[in-house]
Amino acid sequence: MPAFAAALLTVSLALAGCGASDNGGSSSDSAAKGVQAGQEGAAGAGDAAAGDAVADEAAAPPAGSKGQPAKTPAPQGTHVIRTAELTVRVKHTQKALTTARDAAGKSGGLVQNESTERTEDDYVESTIVLRVPQEEYDAVLAELAGTGTLLARKADAKDVTDQVVDVNSRVSSQRVSVARIRELMDRATKLSDVVALEGELSTRQAALESLLAQQASLKDRTTLATITLHLSENPVVKEEKEDDDPGFLDALGGGWDALTATLRWIAVVIGALAPFAAVLALLYLLWRLVRGRLPRRSAPAAVRGPVTVPAQPAPPAQPAPSGETAREQD
Repeated sequence: MPAFAAALLTVSLALAGCGASDNGGSSSDSAAKGVQAGQEGAAGAGDAAAGDAVADEAAAPPAGSKGQPAKTPAPQGTHVIRTAELTVRVKHTQKALTTARDAAGKSGGLVQNESTERTEDDYVESTIVLRVPQEEYDAVLAELAGTGTLLARKADAKDVTDQVVDVNSRVSSQRVSVARIRELMDRATKLSDVVALEGELSTRQAALESLLAQQASLKDRTTLATITLHLSENPVVKEEKEDDDPGFLDALGGGWDALTATLRWIAVVIGALAPFAAVLALLYLLWRLVRGRLPRRSAPAAVRGPVTVPAQPAPPAQPAPSGETAREQD
C-alpha cells in the first residue's frame, strides 16, 4: 500500500504539471487526490505498523528460563495505573511526615503535594501525596501504614493496556501522515496547492500534539503510582476531676453569683422602664402647668347653701358668792 500510494502521487503530480496551461483547476484536483491518497497510504502504513507490533508482542518468548514465565506482579507489556489512599493516626504528625518523605525519596519517587493545618484543639492534621515507582508501590505502602494506627486503606489498580496501545498506534500513523503532507508541500509548485497543504498540515500537526500529550500522561500514570496519606494526631484524653460535696466557699460563691445576677436583672428592668417613666413624668408636669393657668369658675348664689355661722363659745360659769361677799356687794 505505501508503494502504491507513492506511485499514485507521482502520476498525479506529473499529470497536473502537463495540464497546467490548459486548465488551471486540474492541478488543484490532482493535489486533492494526492492528499487523499497520502492519507490512505498513511493509514495503511500505521495499521501495518500496529499489526507488526502486536505480532511481535505475541511472538516474543516469555521471560524466564526454559520457556517458564517469570514471577512478576503483572505480565510483560501490561500497563496499570495504581492509586492508594491511607488514613493513619500517629502520635507525632511531623515525625510521620518525615518518614513519608524519606520513603518516597528512597524509592526514587517524589512528593507531589503536601498540606498541614492545626485544628482548634491544637492538633496537627496533614495530607501528603506521593508518586513512587510501580516496583516500590507495595513496599512504600507497608512502610507508611507502619507509622501509626491504620484507620482506613483504599487501593485501586486500573488496566489501561488497550488505551496505551491504541494511542501509540495513532501517534505512529499521525506522524507518517504529517511526513506525507510535508513531502507534498516540498513538491507543490502552485500557490493554491501550497495554501491547501499548509492548512491540512496545521490540522494534522495539532492532532499529533494532542495524541503526544495523551501518550505522555499515560506513561506518567503507568510508571509512577499515586499514594495519598492522611495523618492525624491522637487526641489527648484529659482526666476528669471527681465531684466533691459543696462546701462553705462553694455556697458563698453560689450566693454571690445569684446576688449579682439578681441585681443585673433589676438594673435591666429599671433600664427598660426608665423611658416610660420619663414620658409619664413629663406629661404630668404639663398637665399641672396647664391646670394652674386655667381660670377658676365661682358657683352661683342660688346654688349656694345657707351660711353657717360658727357658734360662739359660752362664757365660763362664775362661782356662787359667799355671804360676806354678798354683803360687800350690797
